[in-house]
Amino acid sequence: MAPLLFAFGPFVLDAGNSALFEHGLPVAIGSKPLALLQALVEAHGQVVPKAGLMDAAWPNTNVEESNLTVQIAALRRRLRVSADGEEWIATFPRVGYRFAGSLTIQEREVPIVDADRTLEADPSIVVLPFASMSVDPEQAHFADGLVDDLITDLSKVPGLLVIASHSSFAFKARSADAQSIAKKLGVRYVVEGSVRRVAGQVRIGVRLTEATMNRCLWAERFDGDLADVFRLQDQVVRKVVAALASVLPLGPVLDDTPRRRTTIEAYDFLVRGRVLVMHSPSGNDLARTLLTKAIELDPNLAEAHAWLAVSHYGSAIHYGEEFNANQALGLAYAQKAMSLDKSGPMAHSVLGYAWLCEGKLEEAESALQTALRINPNHADTMVNMANLRVLQGQPHDAVELAENALRLNPYPPGWYYWDLGFAYYAAGQYTQAVGVLRKEAVGRLPAKRILAASLAQLGQLTEAHEEACRFLEINPGFLASRWAATQPFRRDEDRQHFLDGYIKAGLPL
Repeated sequence: MAPLLFAFGPFVLDAGNSALFEHGLPVAIGSKPLALLQALVEAHGQVVPKAGLMDAAWPNTNVEESNLTVQIAALRRRLRVSADGEEWIATFPRVGYRFAGSLTIQEREVPIVDADRTLEADPSIVVLPFASMSVDPEQAHFADGLVDDLITDLSKVPGLLVIASHSSFAFKARSADAQSIAKKLGVRYVVEGSVRRVAGQVRIGVRLTEATMNRCLWAERFDGDLADVFRLQDQVVRKVVAALASVLPLGPVLDDTPRRRTTIEAYDFLVRGRVLVMHSPSGNDLARTLLTKAIELDPNLAEAHAWLAVSHYGSAIHYGEEFNANQALGLAYAQKAMSLDKSGPMAHSVLGYAWLCEGKLEEAESALQTALRINPNHADTMVNMANLRVLQGQPHDAVELAENALRLNPYPPGWYYWDLGFAYYAAGQYTQAVGVLRKEAVGRLPAKRILAASLAQLGQLTEAHEEACRFLEINPGFLASRWAATQPFRRDEDRQHFLDGYIKAGLPL
């Protein structure tokens, strides 16, 4: 039986990997509270005696009952109360505890791309989230920001396959060791580390391991002023690449120039903001506030402009918020990012996405190709390039690009799946499209209309009509003919292929 997912409120507990997520993001929680939560939800609403809970959190260990009380209290603080004001965990005095919330239980989905198939292919690596050793828990975002930037820098190394940050951070709250994580992701090398930021000083500890052999290749500690943190990042990347180069035939880093410096205050707002972009409508709004503060502190911070562009396009396309105004702002921010920094992949990738949304395929091609030349591991760019290939009439190339992106990001955001479903449908692979678009992560995004069309093409008309009705509930003004007229397909037959599926599914013409 596949490992189970337990969903309650905004949380999902992945029992197979001992990880807790809130609104799709990993939750920092200790191993003891996590073990107690898993024992409670696995009891399916039954009271779990204190002895059973203590065995779950402290196996084969004699501990005082007061330890259980402390850890239950910590778990309650982290979960807070439910939306209706009730506690998730009920106490039965002198007996035990019971999980009192409403649970949805399902099997954990297997990634689309089999990670094991590439273990012996290209040199591959994952940078796991660094442990934040600072006393202030708010500094955790700083450690996450450093890891995200290290992933971007390593991704520029020719011949090195680097797992995307979204999938790396999926393991932030998990207790699994580096060797098992490497096996899940299908990589050979793992970078782990820690960050301590105190009183204007920063210490970064890093270790590079060949996970398949459980062998440490290199470890070092970097100390310096907080204002010098970007120089320290450059040193870490060069040391990791040098250590890998001693055992692998790697090419040189494409751009060996130091990263553009910004203030640490602006950097703090940037790393806190970019992680919230497209997290949810409210998270997207908060991201804009934080990114705007970063720009106020450093008007030339190109990455902040680029992420603002993504947030506005997300509001227009995914959240249906003031479409024309947000799309115009998105393009303006993307162009501003490009004017500030033509050397980094982010500005090119975002501008390519902007041109794709504007229907300017040649401009999108140029920008996305440039982004991939700078960073050949940029999975988001690959997915956008797949979308472009569909519009250009090259659906099989689109499928290959989207599947390669999932190899780099096997635990992706939901929009990866519906773009892959878009490519599968265009290639006539309707069964694969249905499998992808039925994933829970897709939610009820507008691309669900492709699920309806795929089912219709398979002759499953009842299900197709049901999906079409669900789509129309949140898109009541949709007309297939209007949609087709706005899509920049190069070939009329491709436009008609989608139109036929929509009509068969019962969507209004």
